[in-house]
Amino acid sequence: MAKNDRYKRLFSNTIILALGTVGSKVLTLLLTRLYTGYLNPGEYGTLDLIIQSVNLLIPIVSLGMNTAVLRFAMDGETDRTTVLSTGLAIDLIGFGVFLLLTPLIRLIPDIGAYTLWMYLYIFCSLVHYLFNYFVKTLQKVRLFAITSIIGTALTLLLDILFIAVWRMGVIGYILAVLLSDFICVFILFFAAKLYRFINFRSIQRKVTSAMLRYSIPLIPSTILWWITDASDRFMVANMISESANGLYAAAYKVPNLLILISGVFMDAWHMSILTEKSPLERQQFFSKILSMYQSVIFVCSSGLILGAKLITKILVAPEYYTSWKYMPTLVIAMAVSTLVSFIGTIYTVEKRSQSALWTTLVGTMINLIGNVLLINAFGVQGAAISTALSYAVVLIIRGIHTRRFIPIQWDIPRFAAGFSIIIIQCIVMILELPGWIYMECGLLIAILILNAKTLLSAITHFIGGKRKRGAA
Repeated sequence: MAKNDRYKRLFSNTIILALGTVGSKVLTLLLTRLYTGYLNPGEYGTLDLIIQSVNLLIPIVSLGMNTAVLRFAMDGETDRTTVLSTGLAIDLIGFGVFLLLTPLIRLIPDIGAYTLWMYLYIFCSLVHYLFNYFVKTLQKVRLFAITSIIGTALTLLLDILFIAVWRMGVIGYILAVLLSDFICVFILFFAAKLYRFINFRSIQRKVTSAMLRYSIPLIPSTILWWITDASDRFMVANMISESANGLYAAAYKVPNLLILISGVFMDAWHMSILTEKSPLERQQFFSKILSMYQSVIFVCSSGLILGAKLITKILVAPEYYTSWKYMPTLVIAMAVSTLVSFIGTIYTVEKRSQSALWTTLVGTMINLIGNVLLINAFGVQGAAISTALSYAVVLIIRGIHTRRFIPIQWDIPRFAAGFSIIIIQCIVMILELPGWIYMECGLLIAILILNAKTLLSAITHFIGGKRKRGAA
């Protein structure tokens, strides 16, 4: 692939995928004001635990089949009807087995009372995710984007109705999500004519075994990342209080913007890097994109830290305002997390899933130990620090280990300088040092200057190149 074409493809894929995913993520952020306005910190903390639990259970119940459906349906070697039918069958069987665990789920503190609603939530999400992945393999990207927009609008309207008007609390949120998922499933099923690809008689043992061999090894890594992301929520709730976890959950909303940006880009990045066959070109492409990606993440992080107080004041109810103190540390944690994910794509390219697993395990262990020690020492802030430290260790390990596969040319001095700046910003912000606003603005300018050359290069590659071709 020509050099300019690979950048054009990456840019185009990112924009298309963003249309289908950004709306729902931004809506979640904007609705924080609604949730925190009508749910007290205890209720909001419980809701956060339910959401985290569902995020963990979906890949387990489905045996990671969504990813397998995407992979096998795209390779062109397996009949799509067999692939979708197998994926749907595994989802249904997994959900049936999960139903047998109902008595145990009811015993879980705080969320056991919502067991029935959780089951409905999980079922609708399972099918929605499966259909979403499969529609992408049919190249119906426009339908994917339109359905996502409809789902986002439905969630907004139903949240307002159930939470603000009818005051249904936690159940109102779950009901809004599952109804939105159900309607999206209905649209995808008929608009994409997915019924043409569902025939359980087409299921083959050989294909099923191959899909499971692909998907099951991905589950431990998913669980470990979930533990790294969510264990601090449960530990804050149990070691401090549900209300404290409610504040912590509110503080997470804005830093998750970095995960949103990263998630959309990473989907497109996977599609681009897997088409690179030449080892040298792959190394150069990785190095160039990492440099640009790092610059964007650091500049965004600096801006979010500077605006922590203002953003929190706008997005959450007054009783949650103190959550801003945890936001700068979480911004750093999420910034490092996005870089970990990028470096992790080397394992995907090289099919080194075991390496991804053990590096993730190291991060999870550090996070758990850090939570125990730091929450006791620093309260809620300790959980945020522990998360940031665990991601930082994984980044260092992966940065060194992956060089044996693809020796990326990483500008370490520029990375160290940028990372130091946002750490200083974090400290200045949390301590509210005299004249902090001027110091924060100065540090933001510094990180812009540090990354100016790389950012201009990114604009040239992704935008300037397109204009040049258009003029020709």
